[in-house]
Amino acid sequence: MRFRLAAFAVAFSLLAAATTTGLAQDFPNRPIRMVIAFPPGGPTDFVGRLIAEKMKELLGQPVIIENKPGANGAIGADYVAKSEPDGHTLFLTTAGAVAITPGMRNDLPYDTMRDFAPITLVVRNTTVLVVRPEARIASAAALAAMAKAKPETIAFASTGVGSMPHLALELYQVSAGVKFLHVPYRGAAPALTDLISGQVQAFFADAPVLLPQIEGGKVTALAAASDQRNPKLPNVPTLAEQGFPDTLADNWYGLLAPSRTPPAVVAKVNAAVTAALNDPGIRDKLVQSGAVPAPTSPGDFGKLIKSELERWGKVVREKGIKE
Repeated sequence: MRFRLAAFAVAFSLLAAATTTGLAQDFPNRPIRMVIAFPPGGPTDFVGRLIAEKMKELLGQPVIIENKPGANGAIGADYVAKSEPDGHTLFLTTAGAVAITPGMRNDLPYDTMRDFAPITLVVRNTTVLVVRPEARIASAAALAAMAKAKPETIAFASTGVGSMPHLALELYQVSAGVKFLHVPYRGAAPALTDLISGQVQAFFADAPVLLPQIEGGKVTALAAASDQRNPKLPNVPTLAEQGFPDTLADNWYGLLAPSRTPPAVVAKVNAAVTAALNDPGIRDKLVQSGAVPAPTSPGDFGKLIKSELERWGKVVREKGIKE
């Protein structure tokens, strides 16, 4: 009896392995959908469409962008989590939907670690602190000194409660020992408009969003909430360089598949995305936009997601941040 059970287990394992190998060899056999939880035209959409063209060339099937905005990325995340785990539905996400929102909501219809298979980190977007040139503020230290002199009076914009710019602000406040007046907006565009017009005094946002305004002299970059300077902003020091440790708030983008997607399929997509990000033409376009290409192995990306869930969950709990 034991022999028959053991033989059955071995046979089942071999069948499963053969099935997985067959799926990988057959993949992709139809167009791939890359779900993006933001409207067309934004930085996430730009990155997705850029790598999709190269993936099509490498995988031999079209990679179609599907924009499913709403609920801070939760709508797109839930859609992918419930999709067939065969590699034909992918999720290009920011850190928000999978590493921040889970700490803010108890009613999410998905679980990041349970419902997704990590494929690769795609890019890191430096979160940059900017002010109006007319304010004549020369550094993050000078801005912090103003806040210390007038607590909770200096209006500081964010792209919404629980967004990466908001969390960057929280880290900066703790590190500097000051308190600003947080003014959340529904997205970067209205916040940037009000900063330029003087309605608010400071703003954190992704480098790709701010770069045109920085280069055009509309705003002044004071610091990067990153562990290293952005290649397009080499003269902008990090917050840590200016004496504010523990202020890392890169808004990364990564690619996920539904859980139970065969590892061989994940590996095939990973190889295609890595090749796309290492393509000189694509890499240059990303760097020029302010994004930093950062492909990883599926395992390393999984470790990053786990650590980010824990880190941002702690910040959200300590600050009592709710949607």
